[in-house]
Amino acid sequence: MTLTLYNTLTRRQEPFETVESGKVKMYYCGVTVYDYCHLGHARACIVWDVIRRYLQFIGYEVRYIQNFTDIDDKILNRACVEHSSMEAVADRFIKAYFEDMARLGIKEADEYPRATHTINGIQRLIHELENKGFAYPADGDVYYPVRQFAEYGKLSGRKLEDMQAGKSDRVNVDDPEYQKKKDPFDFVLWKAAKPGEPAWESPWGAGRPGWHIECSAMVRDRLGDTIDIHAGGTDLIFPHHENEIAQSEVVTGKPLARYWLHNGMVTVDGEKMSKSLGNFITIRELLDRGVDPMAVRLFVLTAQYRTPIDFSDEAIAAATNGWHTIKEGLLFGYQYGKKLGWELGTGSLLPETVERFQETVNNDFNFPGGLTVLFELAKELRRQGNVLVHEGKTETSPDELQRQWQTLVTLAGVLGLEAEIETETHTSNGLSDAEIEARIQQRQQARIAKNFAESDRIRDELQAEGITLIDSRDGTRWHRN
Repeated sequence: MTLTLYNTLTRRQEPFETVESGKVKMYYCGVTVYDYCHLGHARACIVWDVIRRYLQFIGYEVRYIQNFTDIDDKILNRACVEHSSMEAVADRFIKAYFEDMARLGIKEADEYPRATHTINGIQRLIHELENKGFAYPADGDVYYPVRQFAEYGKLSGRKLEDMQAGKSDRVNVDDPEYQKKKDPFDFVLWKAAKPGEPAWESPWGAGRPGWHIECSAMVRDRLGDTIDIHAGGTDLIFPHHENEIAQSEVVTGKPLARYWLHNGMVTVDGEKMSKSLGNFITIRELLDRGVDPMAVRLFVLTAQYRTPIDFSDEAIAAATNGWHTIKEGLLFGYQYGKKLGWELGTGSLLPETVERFQETVNNDFNFPGGLTVLFELAKELRRQGNVLVHEGKTETSPDELQRQWQTLVTLAGVLGLEAEIETETHTSNGLSDAEIEARIQQRQQARIAKNFAESDRIRDELQAEGITLIDSRDGTRWHRN
């Protein structure tokens, strides 16, 4: 079973072969920290989190780096409005980022470089570009001459002549930045300092880095000249990732990344969810409404990662229902394992099911197909749980059920879908399993004494606390609603 990925650079699906055998170097262009993350950010972070988990599941050692853009016009504008500082705004929303991602069950990256902590690497890269004739200063700014890079446009498929025809009507020739450039397509590597803005000393004068050079420098500093996977949203293909390639590959003479992977956008009524359009919902707003974080993960994973996914209350409701099904399966072992004679944590996996899951997901990270395998397992475990409750025994052997359950738990973990065991299985409104059994014993004593009013009271009390009792000739069984 070979993992194949759709590579934006080559526009085709290719077998996955890493630079170094058994190891993956992966970089994700992270967020610009000027506001709370919205559901579009959640989709990207969940997708790359699950891809990282899956790569580890199939045996790769993954080094995963995600950056923070912590110097940007939007950050500076917010700091100005709040009478604050760039650092204060960035620190506040980086803290909020980690809070939101923790709620979604997203594993932390191995490292989170920040643009402002990479100034030396940025200046070194600009200096190397200048030495190779691919950077020119202009009144304190430094620009990259796009037309000198013959392969410009190879990632996005855009041609300069086509873009020039469409851009001519939109160029403001009175713009000071436009007047500094040798060509309208040239992009900034270093910006001259402006009054009241943060600035760093450099060979070109005090200033701050351009956006594109930041990621080129952080990739190189943390992962080297060529990485395996460069990830980001489709909105970053042009110009951000195109410009990264132009900068990095001129200096190193090597491919910046073997595979370029891009997640689709979250849309609302067909339009991209974004702060600029005002049609976004933040992660914390959605979760504070009571939406289960695992339902959000499931919503994201029901669509192929490269395609757009439309957000609606109906879509979240459907994902919530789907999560309830999987959660019931995940809780099966904790609810019924003891009755079935299991020793939790000792069950083996079903190799055929794992193989089917892996074969499906290996097709360009087909997580929707992988979810189908999970739903099959979860529904069967739910059915067997109902049979056990009503008939006192299962149709399938306890050993086989344990393998099914262990397989579900393992594969769900690959997707980051995990039920909260302690709060959901060992207690119910404060009652432990032992306390429930004790109440049942009290009820049994009341029935023996023909105190049926007391017996009914205990049954109704347990029912009100979410515990259903089922009486049979073999005794009384119970389950949580």
